[in-house]
Amino acid sequence: MSKERITLRQPDDWHLHLRDGDILNAVVPPTAKVFRRAVVMPNLQPPITSLQAAIDYKQRIMNAIPTEVAFTPLMTVYLTDDISSEVLREGHKEGVLMAAKLYPANSTTNSSGGVTDIKNIYSIFETMEEIGLPLLIHGEVTDQDVDIFDRESVFIERYLDPLLTKFPDIRTVLEHITTDDAVQYVQASNAKLAATITPHHLHINRNAIFQDGLRSDFFCLPVAKRERHRIALRRAAISGEPCFFLGTDSAPHLRESKESACGCAGIFNAINAIESYAQVFDEEGAIERLEAFASEFGPAFYKLPLNENSITLVKKAIKIPSRFELNNADDLSNYIVPFHAGETLNWSFESIQPFSQKV
Repeated sequence: MSKERITLRQPDDWHLHLRDGDILNAVVPPTAKVFRRAVVMPNLQPPITSLQAAIDYKQRIMNAIPTEVAFTPLMTVYLTDDISSEVLREGHKEGVLMAAKLYPANSTTNSSGGVTDIKNIYSIFETMEEIGLPLLIHGEVTDQDVDIFDRESVFIERYLDPLLTKFPDIRTVLEHITTDDAVQYVQASNAKLAATITPHHLHINRNAIFQDGLRSDFFCLPVAKRERHRIALRRAAISGEPCFFLGTDSAPHLRESKESACGCAGIFNAINAIESYAQVFDEEGAIERLEAFASEFGPAFYKLPLNENSITLVKKAIKIPSRFELNNADDLSNYIVPFHAGETLNWSFESIQPFSQKV
């Protein structure tokens, strides 16, 4: 594999936020340009808590996909304290739901309707284990007496470990991990556990949030951690271990929502995610392992076929725009600041082609 040009099986995004309305219509095309499938998060307002809501949301996504692009959104349902097992059974049987998402109440954007006590929905986990529906977890506690930088590790000890001990056969993804604690736990687990890793947690540590002032564009949840954790995540991503795979957690917010008295958590990386990952793998001397991380381990976990097309990346410097316009209007309500804004990345997406042309 040339280090100046790489061709890999078309990747999928196993953790994606698309929002709704004008934002949805704007952010779907850049994701669909590169990724063949994406697991779409259900934390809208109101959240996706029924099959009809998931069906309707999928149709809105399909309407936003450019006609020349093949892209499949994989839908999830938002778990609540009182969600019915029948929603999951029917959604799985009808092929509507790919997974169910657990948000501890008030853990992140639009999560106020999330689960207040995991033990409240143990019957739901029994159903998911029985029917084989994956569980996707935002793994943080929300207790105010727990430091925000410790919330992931406390969640693992307090909730995740007991849950997986009780339900060892439930396929579980600990989403957007941020700590060495999570890396080690996933690696050592005897359960059917995997983890997604975002591009931004591979590039930034918590200092980025405070560089030359308060940088709301680097604020996400789970928040970026110390440098040692970033290094651990990079080692996990390039390790070749199938329990770690790509999930961008691309989470767009309009500028006025990020730069406000209570700025929203989320980093929008859809326009440069694969290039951002490629830079990390190249810097770590492991560019040949990018394909497995981006294109193979996720489908294997979700029991889906590998994609039939491939993409080509070239080692060519690209300048990331300072803003992503929604409607070409120069006002605070119509643009999003992307990850790496104003920076230069060393890899560029070139093309997509049938996998048979892979060299």
